[in-house]
Amino acid sequence: MDLSDLLPSVRQLTLLPHLRDLAIAYALAFLIGWNREREDRSAGLRTFPLVAVASCGFVQATEGLTAGQPEAAARIIEGVITGMGFIGGGAILKDGGQVHGTATAASLWATGAIGVAVAVTAYDVAVVICLFAVLTLYLLSKFKPEPRG
Repeated sequence: MDLSDLLPSVRQLTLLPHLRDLAIAYALAFLIGWNREREDRSAGLRTFPLVAVASCGFVQATEGLTAGQPEAAARIIEGVITGMGFIGGGAILKDGGQVHGTATAASLWATGAIGVAVAVTAYDVAVVICLFAVLTLYLLSKFKPEPRG
């Protein structure tokens, strides 16, 4: 057995489409992370792009395993969604009678959805999720009452 038998040939690699999709997921999530960073939240510029890239990457990495098996692909995506729930849950903090971090948790979940949408080439869905998240975070925060001291 030759070493070249164990490694895929360059023609078999789909590096450029994967790089493109990972970059799209990163860029869309960066917009959300910028808001969370600016608002001095626990998750921000580093976390959100990494979440989107990882979500996209999980789906991309299993394409060969799930090809022609929508049920298998759905299980991978279901696992990503569940994982996003755990990550988001970690962003929620209870301080006495107040709860903090729910917008960050929801934003993390949306960012995971962006990564998955990009991975399955539903770019329009990814852009719309990003748009709604950005509009919600940037515009609706003006209507949030100031914390009572």
